[in-house]
Amino acid sequence: MVAPEFPTDELARVSVLKSLSVLDTQSEDRFDRVTRMAKRLFDVPIVLVSLVDSDRQWFKSRVGLEALETPRDISFCGHTILGDEIFEVQDAEEDPRFADNPLVTGEPHIRFYAGCPIYSLAGLKLGTLCLIDRVPRQLSKEEKDILKDLTSMIEQEFATFQVASTDYLTNMTNKAGFLVLAERNLNACQTYGKRSSLLTLDLDQFKLINQEFGRHEGDKALAAFAQSLKETFDDSGLFARIGGDEFVVLMDDANRDDVLEKVQVLENSLAQFNQQNDKRYALSFCYGVVDIEPSNEKGISELLIESDLLMYGQKRCNVA
Repeated sequence: MVAPEFPTDELARVSVLKSLSVLDTQSEDRFDRVTRMAKRLFDVPIVLVSLVDSDRQWFKSRVGLEALETPRDISFCGHTILGDEIFEVQDAEEDPRFADNPLVTGEPHIRFYAGCPIYSLAGLKLGTLCLIDRVPRQLSKEEKDILKDLTSMIEQEFATFQVASTDYLTNMTNKAGFLVLAERNLNACQTYGKRSSLLTLDLDQFKLINQEFGRHEGDKALAAFAQSLKETFDDSGLFARIGGDEFVVLMDDANRDDVLEKVQVLENSLAQFNQQNDKRYALSFCYGVVDIEPSNEKGISELLIESDLLMYGQKRCNVA
């Protein structure tokens, strides 16, 4: 068996994938209808929308397969994202790269595989739309064109959500996107019995920066703070800009102590920024933290209010 290599843009690719906050979310009909359509059109037992994470392939939509994910090192899709076109294996048992692959010798007994890369708006490969059969076969040119068309439909679904839910200044998720994605994350935490924590942050003296140095400098301050926030919480959960100078992070499988460790890292990062940049102001922030138990029944909007109250309480203390 030949394990798939990592593409040269792996770090950027995985970063874009995680920024969509789609991994480990519930199934959605906008993706499922495409896999159902592909199953009918190609008459195959298995169709997947497979997203290739750092060490696994996770299935956003699946028809004919019970598993939610499989290891990346045995995946066919890991090979697909190394190229730009459809990756086709006509008979896996006769292919030295896959003949002894456990997905071939055991369930789901793959003989035929065809995967088409799914691209993000930035041109990075998120995963594949793939067809699997238990008997050898070969796609015609017309069938390959159909597979590409169906893949374009999947790409459009990702792109539509990404555009509508992205803050133009910081390139973070905006409030509308955060509310949707956060509810999904909370539901997943309930399902799997995991705790989470909600952190809200407010940039200090932002109005004064705008008043004294102008709107353009205020935008630069927001962008600098957002960049430090993204670097600090990159692999820790969902983060967003939800207001003019207000940001939020929802950390999965985390408690208050985990959040405070990250807050300290962020404070150190900003201290370094303030020291290295010749600004007439310093970036700092206030914050509030709410722990969320797996049994939580509150919606994200109610939890945001709680976290905001704690944050503004800290802000009043700092002013006093």
